[in-house]
Amino acid sequence: MNSSETSILAVVFDLDGTLLDTERATKGVLKEFLAKESWAHAKALPEAKISYQQGSKEYFSVILGSDQIKSGKPSPDIYTEAAKRMGVNVACCLVIEDSSVGVRAAKDAKMKVVAIPSRGEADCSTIADTILHSLLEFRPELWGLPQFQDWIDNALPIEPIYISSVYRDGSISEVEEDHKSALPDQIVGVYFGRTKVDMHQVLKVVVSIGRYHCCRTAKRKMQMCLVDGKNLMANQQLELMLVGYIQELNSKGPRTTDMEIFEEVKSIARRSLDSPMFIHHSTILPAANVVEK
Repeated sequence: MNSSETSILAVVFDLDGTLLDTERATKGVLKEFLAKESWAHAKALPEAKISYQQGSKEYFSVILGSDQIKSGKPSPDIYTEAAKRMGVNVACCLVIEDSSVGVRAAKDAKMKVVAIPSRGEADCSTIADTILHSLLEFRPELWGLPQFQDWIDNALPIEPIYISSVYRDGSISEVEEDHKSALPDQIVGVYFGRTKVDMHQVLKVVVSIGRYHCCRTAKRKMQMCLVDGKNLMANQQLELMLVGYIQELNSKGPRTTDMEIFEEVKSIARRSLDSPMFIHHSTILPAANVVEK
C-alpha cells in the first residue's frame, strides 16, 4: 500500500488492458469509474485512440498518445510528459497499468504504480507498489483520494456480464465461442447474479472467478454456488448473468468449502438481488414465463 507521505494529486490510466478490456465486460466503466464529482479531474494516459471513445474528453483532462512523445514505453517519456501537461509533480502521480513495460516506465518516471497485470505479465509484481487482480479492487482511500460512493450494502453494481457455461460439481466451465473467452483477464473476484436453468426458472447465484497457473500458463477457475441451496445436475448447461461484485478472492483462491465466509457472501448476494437496485435484472435473461426461485 501507499506508505509515502507524498499526496497523490493526479491519477494516470493506461488504456489497453486497463480500461478497454475491462470496458468489454463492464461497458460503462468510464462513466461508472470516473463520473463522480470527486474524480472529475482524474488524468488519462492512454494512446490517442481513446479520443474516439464516447465520453473520454468529458472525463479526462489530459489525453496523451505514444505518437506525441519521443520514445514509447519502457521509456518514461510518456509519463513525464503527462505530468508536465497536467502541471503536477511526478511524485504526486499515481499510475494504473497492466503491463511490465508500462510499470517500468512509470517507476522510471518516479511515479507510484498500481499494477493490474494481464496473463503473462506476472513480473509486474516485482516493481509495482501495489498489485491488484481487477480494477474493481482499487480503493482510492488507501492513496489519500476520495472514497467511491457507489457501494451498496457491501455490494458494487456492475454492468451485466453474460457467461455461457457448463456446471460440474460446484465448478463451471465457460463455453467459449471460437475458442475465445468472453471475459477479460481482469475479471477476478467474487460476483453475484442469476442463472437460467431452464425455460421457466431463474436462480440466484454467487460465482468466484480466479486464475491458477498450469505449465506456465494462467488458467481461469470458476466456482458457483446457488444462493438458496438448491441442487443442479452435473453437466448442466447454464446461462449466467453477473450483476454485482462483492470482494476480491482471498490468498488461497476461491473456496466454496469455507462455510462461514461463503454464507456471509450468499447473504450479501440475496439481499442485493432482492433490492430495487438489482431486481430489474431478473427480466434480462431471455426466458418464457420466468419464475425466480
